[in-house]
Amino acid sequence: MTGTTSLQPSAFERLGQPIRRWIWTQKWQRLRDVQEKAIPAVLAGGDVVVSARTAAGKTEAAILPLLTRVLDGDGRDGFRILYVSPLKALINDQYRRLEPLCEACDIPLHKWHGDVSADAKSRARKNPSGVVLITPESLEALLVRRGKEIRFLFSSLEAVVIDELHAFIGTERGMQLQSILNRIEIDCGRERIDRIGLSATLGDMRLAADALRPAGGANVAVIEGNDQGNGLKLQIRGYYDKEEVAKDNGDEDGETSPGTETDERHGIPERLADDLFRFLRGHRNLLFGGSRERVELYADRLRLMCEENRVPNEFFPHHGSLSKAEREDVELRLRDDPRPTTAVATTTLELGIDIGDVESVAQIGPGFSVSSLRQRLGRSGRRAGSPAVMRMFVIERNPGRGQHPLERLNLGLVQSIAMIECLKDGWCEPPAPTGVHLSTLLHQILALILQKGGVSPQAAWKVLCDRGPFKSVDRAIFADLLRCMASDENRLIEQSPEGLLMIGEFGERITEAHDFYPVFSTEREYRILHDARTLGTYPLDSAIRSGETLIFAGRRWQVLEVDDATRVISVKPTRGGKPPRFSGNGGGLHDRIALEMKRVLQGSEQYAYIDRVAAEMLGNARACFGELGLATRSILPYADGAMVLPWIGTRKLTTLALAFLSRDFRTAQYQHSLELQDCDPEGIDQCLGRWAAGDVPTIEALMTGVARPNVARFDNHLSWNLMTMVTVRERLDYDSLQGVAAGLASVGRD
Repeated sequence: MTGTTSLQPSAFERLGQPIRRWIWTQKWQRLRDVQEKAIPAVLAGGDVVVSARTAAGKTEAAILPLLTRVLDGDGRDGFRILYVSPLKALINDQYRRLEPLCEACDIPLHKWHGDVSADAKSRARKNPSGVVLITPESLEALLVRRGKEIRFLFSSLEAVVIDELHAFIGTERGMQLQSILNRIEIDCGRERIDRIGLSATLGDMRLAADALRPAGGANVAVIEGNDQGNGLKLQIRGYYDKEEVAKDNGDEDGETSPGTETDERHGIPERLADDLFRFLRGHRNLLFGGSRERVELYADRLRLMCEENRVPNEFFPHHGSLSKAEREDVELRLRDDPRPTTAVATTTLELGIDIGDVESVAQIGPGFSVSSLRQRLGRSGRRAGSPAVMRMFVIERNPGRGQHPLERLNLGLVQSIAMIECLKDGWCEPPAPTGVHLSTLLHQILALILQKGGVSPQAAWKVLCDRGPFKSVDRAIFADLLRCMASDENRLIEQSPEGLLMIGEFGERITEAHDFYPVFSTEREYRILHDARTLGTYPLDSAIRSGETLIFAGRRWQVLEVDDATRVISVKPTRGGKPPRFSGNGGGLHDRIALEMKRVLQGSEQYAYIDRVAAEMLGNARACFGELGLATRSILPYADGAMVLPWIGTRKLTTLALAFLSRDFRTAQYQHSLELQDCDPEGIDQCLGRWAAGDVPTIEALMTGVARPNVARFDNHLSWNLMTMVTVRERLDYDSLQGVAAGLASVGRD
């Protein structure tokens, strides 16, 4: 910089002198837009949400003014800035980034997670000062094990920074973190400690503000950066699962003409493998492959292609089942090694782990959400003058006779286009409304008892619910939960003669375990049994009940019983039309995307960002949409029943499925539709008419026979009534049932 004119005094000149000096040594030309806006707000004090695209400088937008506040302070004992991050890897990254800045300010910087030595933690505890970078689980362990030290450690806090705020909103971990921060405020005798939330993807800023400060979101300052980056290059490419290609290698754009059927290895079409190799080799990329199994298959296929072409391997898997050392090797190679590298990843590299500048991002299929798409896009295009580059590779079934109607609609491709259109409109999924989160509340009751050595029921409710984040839990529900925890079945807590809640017999086993502090659970899989023969395992993460139809191993199975205790689903074969096979993932789909999918199918717009094969697929899907009359009806006769396509999100679709099951319809739920078997279309119309008029099934009828999916870690300790409350409030949309039925009844059938 040649002078201070490029930095506005309103922000830069208000920073502490050591910080200004450090900025000069970094040769920054100017502050970023989000930093100019956030620095005055953070200096003024209060809660702030800072949102901007990935790599727009959000961390510095919070840390620079907070360090200034520390420099201007009175040197009190205790940690001054608490920086909470969802991943140990992120903490290690932030430590590396912030260490030179903190050294320049002569402010200590500590990292605190499971891989940090006990000696380092002990030194920080005995002389707490400066900045501490920590995970929610380590913070929980600190409160439980060192409850008497909390005031000494945290009473001088200037603020708490929550990195990757979107990763916490509406989740069990988010509720845990809010509860922990509330407990710290109470123990330190502070009415409130400033909270600064940082995120790249927030669909509704006011909901995000409410999540940062429950019941106080109206007083949270919202800062949104306008740094638009360097532009975007985007393409969706289509592939048939068993393609035919000409004997030449296609045109210069990689398109192919009909000819001989291609080879297919690892279940990956040969042309797709060739394109991945052609586009990604020789560059630095992220390839999001979906599940851990698919990631390994794609990484192995591309590694074999490197061997076949006698070139060094550039493709490496990255997912949660790999060892920490394996993951860090890939991250280090991307960040610091000049060799071309592609990380083939699950969602592990969506969050802000520093992997340097990648040239492009690729993904197989539409992904999970627009929010996730935005997060992934932010990994590319960070270098000045280089646009973000994303390619989406979508696999659909070959057109053929007897194909299932849903397969003919090419819904994986249509969902991909719909998500891109939502992205272009600047929309992404808003944070989920806060649920009751009884699993996490159960955990927090145990943690509070451990921290205090015993607590009265009234005091626990006041700390956790009245003042804490579990505000939707009234005294009656809280009392029910305590009785459930103390039941003979659970014995998690007991009550002393003085009336204090204490840890019970089985509660000791949970709280003494090394993994007590995390509230999230690993994926729970149920074994599928038919006549005592195990067919495989099935991830059960949503409401399911007997009578429902599952598609598994290419066949239809009717659910006979779900045993939550042994995690077994008993099934028998059932007949019906040919089941569909999907390439996309509809899990957790938002209503807006479902409606956009219908608009894409109904319209005639040609999308410049899709290749020739994808355009052909879209044309076929639109022809099928018209042939089936889906513009004017949502219920199609199919096999011995009907298909229902209401174009609604996953929660509403699951609710509708349970409603039909409660009326004894044999129901199968797919990504975007329901199939009702052995039914009279008139019976469907009558049901929908009654529901549209307000005569909807009761919650009790809806939930009768529904399995307890145990999505959250401690769901298995909840009573049926409490689990029903959790399922209805957090995983269904019961209030929408009448409106959905009215929409279907009005569209109806031919």
